[in-house]
Amino acid sequence: MEGAYDDRDGKIWLDGKLVEWRDAQVHVLTHALHYASSVFEGERAYNGKIFLGHEHSKRLIFSAGELGFEIPYTAEEIDAAKDEVLKANGFSNAYVRAIAWRGAGMDMGVASSRNPVHLGIATWEWGNYYGDAKTKGAKLDIARWKRPSPETIPVNAKAAGLYMICTISKHEAEAKGCSDALFMDYRGYVAEATGANIFFVKDGEVHTPLADCFLNGLTRQTVIKMMKEKGITVHERHIMPEELSNFEGCFLTGTAAEVTPVGQIADYTFSVGNLVLDIAASYEALVRA
Repeated sequence: MEGAYDDRDGKIWLDGKLVEWRDAQVHVLTHALHYASSVFEGERAYNGKIFLGHEHSKRLIFSAGELGFEIPYTAEEIDAAKDEVLKANGFSNAYVRAIAWRGAGMDMGVASSRNPVHLGIATWEWGNYYGDAKTKGAKLDIARWKRPSPETIPVNAKAAGLYMICTISKHEAEAKGCSDALFMDYRGYVAEATGANIFFVKDGEVHTPLADCFLNGLTRQTVIKMMKEKGITVHERHIMPEELSNFEGCFLTGTAAEVTPVGQIADYTFSVGNLVLDIAASYEALVRA
């Protein structure tokens, strides 16, 4: 599949049925377009099976609740719909995007309790999120924006509105020749990249920011569990930016990113060492098991 995302062949699951890809449209007065009342999940299918698919479905429902609306499908029904659209498009290794949003209805202001809630699911073939960074290591900029306090946003929801500063920061990073950007949080601690969690390696141990003001990714949780099973000590803690010069290695985790080594953050450089390569290989084996 190539070309613009609104002009492709295939099927998209929309509100309970499969529709032609180009027919999956919404009205310009859709509430989510104006007020970011939408939540989504990014998932990957390996050998025909979506990795942690049910956990993603449950988080989608949870995220909607954090934004004050209810998705009219159970997690099991969402699971079935994802499998249906995956098979309809003939994919076995693919990216899966489920999104729920407040649509156009009786309300067109900040409040929208009378508007219907929609659910759409699309899938497409998608390679490495950071291109050749899986072998060379990604290059990151440091974002000028910061992850906000939990008192200001629903930090545990995978909500579209929370990605506004991610888009800005990634565009600015790409303009500098970088793959992504690293956020600090509102206190000045290291937080995450625009669409992935971050880990650092020092003396055979791993350090990762405490997920207290950003999404505790499912891939993050999976990789932490995997490392602990390997006997690797993992420190979940607050990390100051000046500590970056002390770390030997660095990597990102996320559904799209999977496990991607980092070679540089601003002026700080990291080696793509054996520990990082082993974690990446082990994750690849796990998702395809």
